[in-house]
Parts: sequence; structure tokens; C-alpha cells
Amino acid sequence: MPIWRPDEPHYPGMGYPPTIVRAQGAYLYTAEGQAIWDGTCAWWVTVHGHCHPTIAEAIAQAAYTLDQVLFADFSHPAAETLTQKLTARTGLPYAFFSDDGSTAVEIALKIAIQYFRNRGERHRTTFLALEGAYHGDTFGAMSVSARGLFTAPYEEWLFRVEWLPFPWEPERFYEAVQRLEGREDIVAFIGEPLLQGAAGMRGYPPIYWDAVAATVRKTGALIIADEVFTGFGRTGQLFATDACQEKPDILCLSKGLTGGFLPMGLTLVSQAVFEAFYTPDPYKAFYHGHSYTGNPIACAAAVANLQLWEAPETWQRLHTLNATQAALAKEWNARHPEAPARATGLVLAIDLPTPKKGYLAPHRTLLKAYALERGIFLRPLGNVAYFLPALSSTPDELYRAA
Repeated sequence: MPIWRPDEPHYPGMGYPPTIVRAQGAYLYTAEGQAIWDGTCAWWVTVHGHCHPTIAEAIAQAAYTLDQVLFADFSHPAAETLTQKLTARTGLPYAFFSDDGSTAVEIALKIAIQYFRNRGERHRTTFLALEGAYHGDTFGAMSVSARGLFTAPYEEWLFRVEWLPFPWEPERFYEAVQRLEGREDIVAFIGEPLLQGAAGMRGYPPIYWDAVAATVRKTGALIIADEVFTGFGRTGQLFATDACQEKPDILCLSKGLTGGFLPMGLTLVSQAVFEAFYTPDPYKAFYHGHSYTGNPIACAAAVANLQLWEAPETWQRLHTLNATQAALAKEWNARHPEAPARATGLVLAIDLPTPKKGYLAPHRTLLKAYALERGIFLRPLGNVAYFLPALSSTPDELYRAA
């Protein structure tokens, strides 16, 4: 098979994955007719379920109306509607389009750097991030991600970042945050609010986000919320930062933005950030663009996704599944204290005991194969088993997966 698959070693005698020929709701269907419950939301992108008719119809209509336009020179109604909805919802009045989560983060980092350059504050050179962070696979995004398996071959090319302890160690965390007071070299703090995904679905309460964000903001630096994963219901609200007092200056969105149908990234910024670029001086413009920036078909999908979030039944499904995951975690911990479970919104994660922890723990392949034989698709993060259901899933399906 002439396909180089992501995040997998390739070698003689390796097996090939099942071929999926269609999907509907919470299920994938193989060429052989097997129905597989998708416990990953197709790598955390599907929101309402596969092939949701509202989004599919919006895409079909858009495809017959406007396929693509050079966004540096033209606008179009779907992009305008999308940004109006999101800026009203987030309080961040300007949105920059890109292609995926990693590029949304890359743009956020570049904007933060140039924001201070445009203001003449060249002494700010330090980014802050949480230990265990994952923000993407492009170079800037890798730089603000934890060093490890994914970044090791490129480490000497990544820029320096100052790491803050993860809030699971509160004393170390608060001590590190306190030491930030009075600093003048910080560009921005970037974090995954309330839930680190790739680090093992590690959740933390809003008070920790608020503590670091408030302290960093007092230094004059910016707050970047990477909600590429946490956005669109994953933590129990539309955006994780909805549960926080301290709101971001820059917000990164992707994955669930189009409901899981098409790639798209958005980086939203505050009025104050945008004003640093609001000048006829060409040397202060933000020179960044992608060929498919603001693609009309993807924008139509994203608008349809947001329209579904305006429906009460969407929120009812979210609340039901949140409650189910919380109940499952409680029941699991009563039966299996040796393998603690935790629930954060739609995510249920279980730390499986093993002498070898981390991404390469054997559970990554063994549990995936075991579940697939039973019609359930899981993709463990090393020794951390988790499942993230689409909103089309039922509580019975969650209990079966657990």
C-alpha cells in the first residue's frame, strides 16, 4: 500500500489497517461490513456524529455555489457569517483563517511575537507552556510542546520555552507562577485550558488556568488558549475557557470547528492585539497565508456546526453524555482502584498499570487490537486508555466501551 500513515512505524511484514467505506453517527463501516463504534471522534474532530445531514447538506450546497476564492483579495458570505458568530461568542473581535490546529497555533505564536515587535518591545523573548503540553507538529507548535518522542529528531531546531509544572503538583505549580511576577521578558503563556489531550487526557480545574493567566497578564504578556482539542463541547461547555475567569487574548480553534468534516483552523484575537497591526505601515502587516485560507466549503461546514450548537437538543445530548462519563468513572474506580479513571466533560480516561508508561507502552497496540475485535475503536495514549464519544452516541454505547 503506497500510503505513509501518520504516527506509525513502517516495516516489512507490518499489517495494514481496515478499509473504512462509509460512516454514520457514531459508527464506521469496513469494506467487509463490520460496524465499529468510534471512540476517538476520528482523532478528536467529529462532534455531532459522522456524516451529520445538516453539515453534509451545507457542504453540498456550498460545493455547487463557490468552491474556492483567493482570500487575500476577496471575501465571501460563509466566512463573514462564521466570523460574526464566533467573535460574538468568544468576545474576540478578529479572526485569522488557516488550515488546521497546528497552523492555528503557529499563527498565534507569530502574532504574539510580532505584536510586541510592532510595539517596539523587542526585549520580550520567552514563551511559557505547561509541562506535558502538545500544540501541534509544525516547528513553532513543536517548540511549545513537551520534549519527547514526537520532537526528539528536531530538538536542536526548536526555540527555547520555559516550562511550568502541571497543576497535578499544586505546590510546584504555584511556586513557579509566583516567580513570574515582575518579569518583563515574557511574550505569552500558551496552554490547553482544563484538559491536556496528547499528554494522557490530564484534566485540571479552572482555578489553575486563572492563576497563571492572571499572573502572566500582569506582566504585560499575552494569554494564548489552544482550544484546538478542547473546543466544541469536549470539556462540558462549548469552549473550555467558558469555565475560566481569565479569558485569552488569542484563541486557537480547529478539529471540531467544521464538525469533523473538513480541515480548517481559526486564530481569534483581541482588539488590543489587532490594533498593533492596524496601520498602513507595510512593515507591521502580518504576512502569513495559506492557499486554502477561508475555503468557502469548509466555512459552510463550520457555520452549520455552529447552528447545531444553537439547538437545545445538542446541549441535552452533551449534558447526558457528560453525566454518563462521570458516573462511569465513579463506578470504574469502585471496582478497579488499581487503574484509576477520571472524567472531564466528554472524556473518560483510565491509567492502566504497567511497568512501562508513556506513549510507547504496549497497551497502545494490544488494547486497540482487543477492542477492534469487539467492534470498538480505541487509540490509547500509551498506557492511558480513553474514549471520547460523538454527540450521536448513547449512554449504553459508552457503558459497552468501558
